[in-house]
Amino acid sequence: MTEILDLAGRVALVTGAGQGVGRQIALHLAAHNAGAVVVNDYVLSRAEAVAEEIRAEGGKALALQADVSDLASVKDMVARARVELGPIGVLVNNAGNAGATPSAELGKPFWETGPEVWQSFLGVNLFGVINCTAAVIPGMIERRAPGRIITIISDAGRWGDASMEIYAAGKAGAAGFMRSVARTLGRHEITANCVAIALTDTPAVQRTLQGDQERLKRTMEKYIIRRPGQPTDIANMVLFLASDASPWITGQVYPVNGGFTFAL
Repeated sequence: MTEILDLAGRVALVTGAGQGVGRQIALHLAAHNAGAVVVNDYVLSRAEAVAEEIRAEGGKALALQADVSDLASVKDMVARARVELGPIGVLVNNAGNAGATPSAELGKPFWETGPEVWQSFLGVNLFGVINCTAAVIPGMIERRAPGRIITIISDAGRWGDASMEIYAAGKAGAAGFMRSVARTLGRHEITANCVAIALTDTPAVQRTLQGDQERLKRTMEKYIIRRPGQPTDIANMVLFLASDASPWITGQVYPVNGGFTFAL
């Protein structure tokens, strides 16, 4: 019997994969017959650690440092991956938050800051997605085989979050970009979809909550399934969209959010 979630030896690139959700996505793809996984992070040591986890389980991995907001850096990363592993067949745009060097003024109301601060979010969450997608598309088309592009967005970009206006704008922009990419690339058997996540148990969330159980309880009252998401929850959906289980699905946003918001 054919394993429907088998990735058929496609090379996968996961951005921001040195920890949290990205790490789990990389491990999931490697465990389901990815030909290799390119583990990207702007901290090379984190990427190397995840790549070593994959190798320890018998998979093939290449750790590459790049800041996704820098197009030249992204193009160099994709070119090196192509030389060592072949063209990318699965791209997961996971890198997010405020990037490698977040501004100290991010906590201020956005109208009290300016473009130099806003760029912390837009550079990664919008332009990072555009950069990585642009860099892999030529190789995907050249492969003449099914390709998969999956972008991790946030419920902030679907319904809005107070005090997260620029972050929400970046995520919503990424979703709109992916819908257009889906329309353009469908004839090449390349699908493009988003996974929208909410509060997920990652190192960044753990640092924010810092053991504040009362704050966590108040937050989880907004969720139907009253626990934070786990990286595996998101990785399972990404695996589905990356595999041959989803060849006729494109241009969609899938909330994986414990019922925080619903999709029509």
